[in-house]
Amino acid sequence: MKPMTDACLTFKDLTLGYNSHPAVHHLSGSISSGSLTAVIGANGSGKSTLMKGIVGVLKPMAGICTVTPGKRVAYLPQQSELDRSFPARVVDLVSLGLWPRRGLLGRYSTEDRDAVSRALMAVGLEGFEKRAIDTLSGGQLQRALFARVLVQDADLILLDEPFNAVDAKTVGDLIQLIQRWHGESRTVLVVAHDLELVRAHFPHTLLLARRPVAWGETREVLRPENLLKARRFDEAWHDDAPWCEPDDGHGHAHSHAHGHDHAHSHTEGHDGHHHHDHGEVHDRPDHESGPRAA
Repeated sequence: MKPMTDACLTFKDLTLGYNSHPAVHHLSGSISSGSLTAVIGANGSGKSTLMKGIVGVLKPMAGICTVTPGKRVAYLPQQSELDRSFPARVVDLVSLGLWPRRGLLGRYSTEDRDAVSRALMAVGLEGFEKRAIDTLSGGQLQRALFARVLVQDADLILLDEPFNAVDAKTVGDLIQLIQRWHGESRTVLVVAHDLELVRAHFPHTLLLARRPVAWGETREVLRPENLLKARRFDEAWHDDAPWCEPDDGHGHAHSHAHGHDHAHSHTEGHDGHHHHDHGEVHDRPDHESGPRAA
């Protein structure tokens, strides 16, 4: 594989959050052009917040997030953020991917219609053009959303938890599409939960616990000591978690490293949902019972 030196995306001491509550702290580094990176971490660790910051939906509280000029960006939010009752057909949804290049009122050419048809074929939804999106299963909807990304022809592709509420066959097909984009030297960032999937298919991983815990080659990042460190950082934010495990042998240092701002995470702790920060969607589907590595 050729060395990837040019950055597609650069972070300089980036801090992102909502209502003055930081959700991602002090992220510095860069994403190489043509790289395929998984973003992992517990719920509330800032993964969705980071995606929103990169795409510009969320302005930094501090620091900088820079997409290299001239790079087209495609962003696929979590399904739970999508209004599925919107009266649209599959062809309408996929055609939205043409907007960045055609403009909202641009005329769609035969070439555009062909691009939409090819994208639907590529995701296994041939013949679904006229189907209403509210009749689709979770897997079919995600295929349609991937078809929309396909027609966007973007250089940087951001996918937020694309494997949630999706059947195993669809997950396999979506992984193949992601690998196809990677093979075309596009830069792809994917928020994922299933560590086995990440190990098998993603060369690079960023492990977040509101701050970067480890970032680099997947096999290095997913070492047990990094996953344990991330869990400890995560527990330090939660008022229902033990401050220290009895055998950790290094006192309370890990809990107090960011002592000045864990008070804000306690404000949400009264309804039993301690695991969300302000950056994560609260109405996500119940996908936490899926397979995952410890």
